[in-house]
Amino acid sequence: MSNLMSNYYPLEVTFAKGRGCWLTDTSGHEYLDALSGIGVVNLGHSHPTITKSIVDQSKKLLHTSNVYRIANQEKLATRLCNLANMDKVFFSNSGAEANEAAIKIARLYARSKNIQNPIVLTANKGFHGRTMATLSATGQSKVQEGFSPLMSEFVHVDFDDIDAINKYSSNKDVVAVMLEPVQGEAGVIIPHVDYLNKVKSLCEQNEWLYILDEVQAGMGRTGKLFAHQYNKITPDILCLAKGLGNGVPIGACLAKGKAAEMLIPGTHGSTFGGNPLVTGVASSVLDVFESELILDNVLKMSQYFESEFKSKTMDFNVVKELRIKGLMIGIGLDDSIIDCSMLTQKALDDKLLINITGNSIRLLPPLIISKKEIDILINKIIKLIRI
Repeated sequence: MSNLMSNYYPLEVTFAKGRGCWLTDTSGHEYLDALSGIGVVNLGHSHPTITKSIVDQSKKLLHTSNVYRIANQEKLATRLCNLANMDKVFFSNSGAEANEAAIKIARLYARSKNIQNPIVLTANKGFHGRTMATLSATGQSKVQEGFSPLMSEFVHVDFDDIDAINKYSSNKDVVAVMLEPVQGEAGVIIPHVDYLNKVKSLCEQNEWLYILDEVQAGMGRTGKLFAHQYNKITPDILCLAKGLGNGVPIGACLAKGKAAEMLIPGTHGSTFGGNPLVTGVASSVLDVFESELILDNVLKMSQYFESEFKSKTMDFNVVKELRIKGLMIGIGLDDSIIDCSMLTQKALDDKLLINITGNSIRLLPPLIISKKEIDILINKIIKLIRI
């Protein structure tokens, strides 16, 4: 009997090692990882550059504290801000903590405008984390159940509905809009191409902060380093994590303009945030994106998956929709035809790792995946859903 708390339902498999898009369990069986640790191991398992960075830095220095300057942290901050057109960054240990920092910045921004009861607009079905603030911001009742009273004040509006946001323009307590460019936990929900632009315009008109949670959609997952770059916009706050460290825990809250000036000494901090190890590894992740042309591969493999999957499933009544942006993939299924709750285990039995959200298969394969591995993935998915 395990001494672990019962907040997870782990499947009966333990992995011992990984290489690229493949994992090997303790019995020696190989599995195609089409989940990347839920969008974390974007460069694949045991990437040699990342492994070398971890080993080299561990031999020199793991941790000091933010009481002192950290060279790796400053280097990474400059690099990320240049890439994202932002001004400053706060480093945390996770996406939830990056989002928590964004919410605190929004609160401080409200105080600078003498707003005592600030409201942040977030989206129904969105997901921002499981801390008290971020689960309050999350637009999913199943995440919030049992934790009331929630933090106020978050107002959830329908995603991809600009009118739902616009109707709050006359509310003087609204200080920010916080969205995912693509809703990941909801099953890969992709908004209309101009939705983020319209939200940006509303935020500018109303002097609201525009917060984009790219914890899952960022770091190359959609085919650009940051998902909002498709819209040629810059948010006031950008939150990153997951793929930023390729498995090493790191989050980043980037800010621009007024938002970048809100955190002053004493307002926020993190013991482990931005330590020499994690920031050194994150810099190596950016090195790999450049040297191995990762974004080019994402776009090529995305197009290949889409064309091959559609051609091979055009007669499948069970497939209702394919939602794909880069290698962020949602396959909507007809749950009157197939029992989606059984698919994760069935896939595991066929040595495939996937995720099920509602009536959708969610795929987040490593960004280094090849055509041969895409073919294997599609064939396994077809086997899984064929009725």
